[in-house]
Amino acid sequence: MSNNSTKPEEKGFFEKVKETIESLWDDTKDNAEELKDKAGDTIDHLKDKVTAKKATTTRKATTAKASVGSKASATATKAKTAASDVKAKADTKTKEVAAKVKTETAAAKKSAADTKNKVAAKATTAKKAVAKKATAVKKAVAAK
Repeated sequence: MSNNSTKPEEKGFFEKVKETIESLWDDTKDNAEELKDKAGDTIDHLKDKVTAKKATTTRKATTAKASVGSKASATATKAKTAASDVKAKADTKTKEVAAKVKTETAAAKKSAADTKNKVAAKATTAKKAVAKKATAVKKAVAAK
C-alpha cells in the first residue's frame, strides 16, 4: 500500500503571504490601468468637443480651444496624480507587508531555535539519566 496521503497539502504561511502580496499588486496595477484608460478617454472626449466647437463657431474658436486645452491638461494632470497616488499606496502597502513578513519570519526562526535548544537540553538530561541507570545496572550485574 502507498503511504502517500490523499488529502491536499495545506499551504504554508509564506505561500499565503506571497499570494496576498500578489493579489494586492495585481489590484493596484488594475486600478492604475483603469485610471489611465479613463484619463485617455476623457482627453479624447475633450478633443472631440474642441473639434466640434471649431466647426460650429468661428469667433470663439480661440477661447474655446484655450479653455478646452487647459481643461484637458488639468484632466491629464489629475489622472497622472491619481495614478502616482495609487502607485505610491501600492508601494507603501507592499513595503508594509514585506516588513510584516520579515518580523514574522524572524519570530518563527527564534521560536524554532528556542524549541531546538529546549529539545537539545532535554535530550542531554535524558542521556545523563540513562547513563546513570546503565552504570547502576552494570554495577548490580557485576556485584552478582
